[in-house]
Amino acid sequence: MPRKTYEGTGTLPGLEDPEPEPAARPRERTKPRVTASASRAPRLATWRIVARGFITLVGLLVGLYAFHYLERFLIIDPRFALNGEDATAASAGVEVTGAAHASQRSIQEVFAEDQGRSLYVIPISERRDTLRTVDWVKDASVARLWPNRILVTIEERKPVAFVTLGRSRFGLIDEGGVMLPPAQDRFTLPVLTGVRASDPLTERRDRVHRMLRVTAELGDLAHELSEIDVSDRDDIKVSQPYRGRVLTLLLGDHNFNSRYRNFVNHYEEIQKRLPAATTLDLRLEDRITVVE
Repeated sequence: MPRKTYEGTGTLPGLEDPEPEPAARPRERTKPRVTASASRAPRLATWRIVARGFITLVGLLVGLYAFHYLERFLIIDPRFALNGEDATAASAGVEVTGAAHASQRSIQEVFAEDQGRSLYVIPISERRDTLRTVDWVKDASVARLWPNRILVTIEERKPVAFVTLGRSRFGLIDEGGVMLPPAQDRFTLPVLTGVRASDPLTERRDRVHRMLRVTAELGDLAHELSEIDVSDRDDIKVSQPYRGRVLTLLLGDHNFNSRYRNFVNHYEEIQKRLPAATTLDLRLEDRITVVE
């Protein structure tokens, strides 16, 4: 039997290398299907934004129109005019409280140009500033009383002393150094010397505060004082009627209470020794000196 021969690779049958398997392909990502409802969603969201913006704009325009209409109504309608349609009675629409010394006429004149005008357009802040320039007025509040009245509440200045203006002429001064015109009331106050009406306001205020330091320290004893001289910052002098004569006491610039009480405790002895003495120096803590 003839022998078979194999040609080619020389590899025995059945021992051939297996064919290599093809490499696995990377899996492709599948894009989600875009359905008709999903494609409409962005369009719906955009329309909602546009619709909301439009509604907001319309609401804003309606609000502005309503405000403009209401404003014109408050300005034009005669029911809201100060003093109504009758602009001749200058004081009917302005009610004033708290003014005991301030001139009612001066207060009413502040609102003279507002008679017949709508309360809505009256410049409240400006009127308040003008009221502060009226004599005796320290502060004021102005309120609209709808439909057609103004309420003015006055805070008046309080005098703390008399000030000499000339021969037998006295004015009043408050704690801020403001000069006040005379009033019909009877005030029980000391005369403050060393202050002139021509002095700058800051200087008058400073000297009034010196006086107030003395009266605050003396307390009830200050009611006996008839005059306080603050012209010398380092030596405040007080005068008062005491046991049938007017005494002048030199208090210095501190320890007013203790020095004054020292005078009260020893004056009887001083009077016995020096009955003619009228000026006493109390500035030394351990003694009282008679000033000739």
